[in-house]
Amino acid sequence: MSGLFKVSSNPHIRSKMTTDMIMMTVVVALLPAAGFGIYNFGPRALLVILVTVISTVMTELLYWLFMRYLCGQKQRELTVADLSAVVTGLLLALNLPVTIPLWMAALGGVFAILVVKMLFGGLGQNFMNPALAARCFLLISFPVQMTNFVCDAYTGATPLTALKAGEQVNVMDMVLGHTGGTIGETSVIAIVIGACILILAGIIDLRIPGSYLVTFALFVCIFGGRGFDLNYITAQLSGGGLMLGAFFMATDYVTRPITIRGQYVYGVILGLLTGIFRIFGPGAEGVSYAIILGNLLVPLIEKYTRPTAFGYRRGGARHEK
Repeated sequence: MSGLFKVSSNPHIRSKMTTDMIMMTVVVALLPAAGFGIYNFGPRALLVILVTVISTVMTELLYWLFMRYLCGQKQRELTVADLSAVVTGLLLALNLPVTIPLWMAALGGVFAILVVKMLFGGLGQNFMNPALAARCFLLISFPVQMTNFVCDAYTGATPLTALKAGEQVNVMDMVLGHTGGTIGETSVIAIVIGACILILAGIIDLRIPGSYLVTFALFVCIFGGRGFDLNYITAQLSGGGLMLGAFFMATDYVTRPITIRGQYVYGVILGLLTGIFRIFGPGAEGVSYAIILGNLLVPLIEKYTRPTAFGYRRGGARHEK
């Protein structure tokens, strides 16, 4: 009988697609980027991925055991099987440099699940993307290790750092992935393949990624200082975590707006913030902070993009005949 009165977090939308199915599809879509990262950086990339995934899954499991058996919350369900923790760990790993100490990668996984997800109520209750929040936490706590992209495969500056210094970069290498960077951000082709899987499966659409990328490209064209330089714009779009963030993290169901107009507004805000961070900020990247700040603005965006209820004028007055 109690199951009839079970209330989940909004939005209350019926669908044949379960959480498990969605998360499994996201994992499959991330495999091209993860696989290329392992190919590009070697076995240690796989080790970093395993460490973050294990740390996120074990943190969620241990939290459930603690709350169920030590705090007496017998009704709490075990959510590890829904694969959301696996997705968080995989996304976190793809946003880390291959050279990061493994204990830092594990710490990021613990922070993502414990602080950002479970302490706010679990899946569907977190107010920001756990993987990106963990990445920002690691960037603030360990800036040297998080920006060290020198490894056996690549020893030079990352393409975005070179662009920031006014140097030329090989755009084709950025598209193919023959550059330094985090484990999952280097190959645009691998990321786009994964994005196509999500789009074809109906998991995401192009509202947020499209408005995000178009806004950012326009911002770079206007304020980048090089005008309509196609090579420069393409390099900015292909560099860093922009493509990975646009398709896999900005589209997170929990932290994006649910209104259609709000999703377009959200994408535009992310494009503007990323452009400001990259062009005018001291660093070469800005996607993580842009999406985190965008997550914080989602309640405000939804407030002003909420559809007008049938039978009411804007402002709350009822239509009268």
